[in-house]
Parts: sequence; C-alpha cells; structure tokens
Amino acid sequence: MKRIDRAFLAPLLAGVFAFATQAYGADSVFTTLPLATVETAPLLVSADMRDGMDLSGEWNWSIDPYRSGIAGFHGEAPNRTEQRWLDIDVRKALAQDNRELFEFDLDHDRKVRLPGSWLAASPEMRHYQGLVWYRRHFDSPAGRKGRYFLRFGASNYATVVFVNGQPVGRHEGGFTPFAFDVTRLLRDGDNQITIGVDSAATAATVPPPVTDWENYGGVTRDVKLVHASDTYVDSAWVRLTAEGKIAVDAHLDGPAAANQPVQLKVAGLPFDLKGRTDAKGNWRATATAPRALIRWTPESPKLYDVTVAAGEDTWRDRIGFRTIERRGADILLNGKPVFLRGISMHEEEISANPARVITPENARALLGEIRNGLHGNFVRLSHYPHSEVMTRMADEMGLLVWSEVPVYWMVAWSNPSTLATARNMLAENILRDRNRASVVIWSVANETPVSDARNTFLRTLIGDVRRLDPSRLVSAALLVERDKAAAVPTMTMADPLADDLDIVSINTYNGWYTPDRLADLPKSVWNLPADKPLIFSEFGADAKAGFHSPDGMQKFSEEYQAEFYRKTLEMADRVPTLRGISPWILKDFRSPRRQNPDFQMGFNRKGLISETGHRKQAFSVLAEYFARKAGEPKK
Repeated sequence: MKRIDRAFLAPLLAGVFAFATQAYGADSVFTTLPLATVETAPLLVSADMRDGMDLSGEWNWSIDPYRSGIAGFHGEAPNRTEQRWLDIDVRKALAQDNRELFEFDLDHDRKVRLPGSWLAASPEMRHYQGLVWYRRHFDSPAGRKGRYFLRFGASNYATVVFVNGQPVGRHEGGFTPFAFDVTRLLRDGDNQITIGVDSAATAATVPPPVTDWENYGGVTRDVKLVHASDTYVDSAWVRLTAEGKIAVDAHLDGPAAANQPVQLKVAGLPFDLKGRTDAKGNWRATATAPRALIRWTPESPKLYDVTVAAGEDTWRDRIGFRTIERRGADILLNGKPVFLRGISMHEEEISANPARVITPENARALLGEIRNGLHGNFVRLSHYPHSEVMTRMADEMGLLVWSEVPVYWMVAWSNPSTLATARNMLAENILRDRNRASVVIWSVANETPVSDARNTFLRTLIGDVRRLDPSRLVSAALLVERDKAAAVPTMTMADPLADDLDIVSINTYNGWYTPDRLADLPKSVWNLPADKPLIFSEFGADAKAGFHSPDGMQKFSEEYQAEFYRKTLEMADRVPTLRGISPWILKDFRSPRRQNPDFQMGFNRKGLISETGHRKQAFSVLAEYFARKAGEPKK
C-alpha cells in the first residue's frame, strides 16, 4: 500500500510550491522551508492517542503586520534584526553589546493561551488578518530514545516552524493536521519553538478571501510533541468491509519498517490478525469479523479499542465498525435504510466571544444540542474539516457526519496551485478521519457555480476521494436552476456534477433570499434524479434571539424563522427521494459580511440557538419534526 498515489502527488507538490512562491517570494521562509504534505511529512494518524507532551497553554506572541520577519524592505530575506526565530536572549544581547539591534523580543512579549484564534485575544486583534509569531519553551530530558515529532492539529492559514533557531518546515491550509520530525533538533533541557502563522487569504487559497464565516487566524488546535519508537506505525486504517470482514491497511516508517511482524487486535473480540510488512513497510490484510462484533449505530455507538503492534511500537485507536452504502435512492447504514436527521454547524464554541477553541466539553455541548435537543442523528460539519475532537465526540455520541473541504464559492478553478492545495487538504482530512465510524460522507465543495474549469477541478477531487476511501459516500452542496416563469417555485437539478456523486445535495433559501411567500413553499416543484438520494444540505432564515413580531412576521423575528421552518419542512416531505436534511444552522456564528446594526452586527443569525446558547422558536419546530421522523417505520 502506498500512503497516497504518487502519480497525482507530483503535480500537487509543484502546485502548492508555486502558490507559496507567488504569495511570498522565492527567497521567503514561507517558500524555502520543506513543505509538509501527505507525501512528504509524517502522517501520525491517531496522534492524539500517542504518548507525548501537550504544548497547549501560555505562549508569547507578537504581530508582524508588514511581514518583516519574512522579507526586508525590498523583498530580500530579513536581516538579523527581524528574524523572529533566532535562538537568542534579546535582552541580554542588547545589554552586552551596543552594536546589536533587535526590533522584536518574543521571549518577553505578550502572552496568550493556545490553541485559540488571536481574534479573541484582545479587542485590537478582533479583525486582524496577517502574520503573527508565537514562541514558547519546553524541557526535553537527557538520554532520549526513539523519535520526536511536532504535530499540529491545525493552524490557519500558512505556517512556518522553527526549533532552537533551526528551520523545521512549513504548511499550507488552515483546517488539517501536519507534523515534522524534530528528533535531531532537540537538546537536553530547555528547547525553544517559534511558529509564524499568516491568516491572509488570496485568490489562490482554499478558501478564497470572500466567505460567509469568520477567518479565525492562529493556532486553533492542539500542538503536541509526540514520542514514538525509531520504527513506528505512521498510519493505520481499520474498518468493516461490505463483505463482513475486518480490513487493515498500515504503514510503518523507520529503519526496520520492511519485513516487520505486525499484529492487529480488537479488544473485547476474539480477533487477532498477524502478518508482516512488505519491502516498503506496508501491510494489508482482511479476516472475517467475529459474530460477537456489535456494529456502530447512532442508537448504539459501540467503539472498540484497537491496536496495531509492530516491534517496540503500538498504535492505538477507538474504532466503531459499520458499513455505509447507497442503493438506488436509499442510504443504507449496516444494510438498513436511514434518514439523516441533521443540521449544519460551524466550528465555533458556544460563547459571546468565540475563538474556535474546541475542547471535549465544547464539542459535547454543541453535539448535545443536536443529539439530545433536536433528536438528530446527523451533523454537517461545514465548510471545512473540523477538529478531530469533534469527530471523535461524534463517534462517541452516535452522530453521523458529513465532512467537507473549503472549496467554496469562487475558488481559482483554473489555477493548478489552488487545485494542488485542495487535493492535499482533502487527503489530509481523509487520512486523519478514515477510522471514524461517524464520518459517512466526504463533501468536495459548497455552492460552486458551474463551468468547465470547475467541473474538471471537482471531478479531480471526487476521483481522489474514491481512491483514498471507496468505503464512504461522496457528495457536494450544489445549487439548482429556477424557472422564473413558473407560477410556483420550480427548481431543476442541472448541475452536471450530480452524475458523479453518490448523494445529490442542494442548498435552497426560497422564502429568505427570494420574495416567495412562505405559504407557497410547500407547493414547490423539484425536478431531480429519481435514482439518487437527496439531502437538503442547507435551508434557513435569520432570527435575532429575543426579537418577536407575531403579527407582522417581520424577517429576523423568531416567528418568521419558525414559520419558515414549518413551511420548508412541509415542502421537503413532498420530495420522494429525500433521505436527509441539514438546515442552516445550529448556532449563530461570526460573519464579517453580516452588518445589519439591529439584528446582525457581524453574526449570521440563521442559528437555531444564539451564540450564547439561547434556543429560538424554530429549534422546537425542527425537534418536533425529527421526533416524528425518528418514530416512523423504516422502509
């Protein structure tokens, strides 16, 4: 097994490098450092289950709005006075030699807790987009054995990393993990790590500059110093096949990776599979699943402790076993039809001042509103890969997951470097979460206008998904064409991409962004493929929590939003191929484009709960609908 198909990695890597060169210059640290991708860097799948040092907590930080730590006045490499990553005591150097000059001192700058976006660190940072440097120290013991990796859950968007003043590497993309081997850079005792994170989006980034959510810059997920053996299990994928077998694909990295005995065990089951890696350190095997295996379902989300042992290393994960497939217009979970009772959600904690800090407690609070409050079994994690804390919590709580990459609106369809970035991001997401039973749908895009270039771009991503993970379903949130001459809302799926997808998913906002009367929505006509399941991946209306207009039914009132839901749900039930919904959205979320001073003030108000967790009237409307759906007999 190859970690990923090299035939499509070569242009991918060239494309990502081309973007960085264009954005920062050929001599910038953002272009000259080694680029971490799924092919060039450690994968460290299930790194959160490995031993290591959590580097969360207090870090020093400093803004760099003119990016002087990247380039000088004329675009040249920064001189010594601006090199933020130097392993030097600035105060001591200045005091000892008056010829020295430094215009930074990260070791004595302000402090902030990571992970968390800088947007919530102080009022003056609320709308900052650009470069920020972070620094902290950690101790490393003498007599170290094995290998050490710096692993980042995510940082948004472009990142450079230095250890003890030495360059380590860089990464592009704000929502997926990356890691570097720093074994040879560590020293006994005190060690210094410096990170530069640039949140600025360009026409070539994924996503592009214009979105409908907040661009939370910074180190937004955990940083960990991971310890492993000299030869270790870098990736493992363990799942239940459609034929009822447990399958494993594993890859070892290190000097003893080839011809290494390996062993897969599933605790609590009579399952013990042994084998040996090939010359490249790969192992692939299958065996019949024991009869005692309990399949993962939303009603009974059974997870097993799974290990892959190889030499001195043992890889661990908690995995649920289930199958997902499409048969005609039905979605089958473990061979049985399932209706996806869900809602969409951004990665923001419930808070008046969110910083994209997703702890287990924050994840449980959000998913609990869906699972327990709405009677849901499904969540669309929009519009980018969410934290692995969230997908693990979905595994534990029994929520099916739609996972998406931020190929959104007007990305640069004809730019090879943009495609390369999207492909790597998609691969990082899939390779991280292939062991999550909750994840059943990989989505490659949201609301993208049809063109030849766009179709080629997205079909490339769809092909990547099917190569990396043929066990799950593929979709994208599409738009439809409306017959403007029709007497009632009449929509047709004319997007050619629908033929390439397992599930047809549609975003519709009739009655909110259109002048349709709510009473006319149930009469809507939908011309859709008859042989594929439909998910209404978005519909919604804004409401400011606490604003009421029971007589006038004004937009932004709780009454209008509740009635919008009643009529839209009535409409949805009349579509024969409907197999799920994920309305927009669980919680009010920050969006700088939304600036109505009476109702929005930087928040998209389509949430069924406010940013602080207040439930609006429409919450009960959807909860009652899902309660009825949950009680309906399955076809």
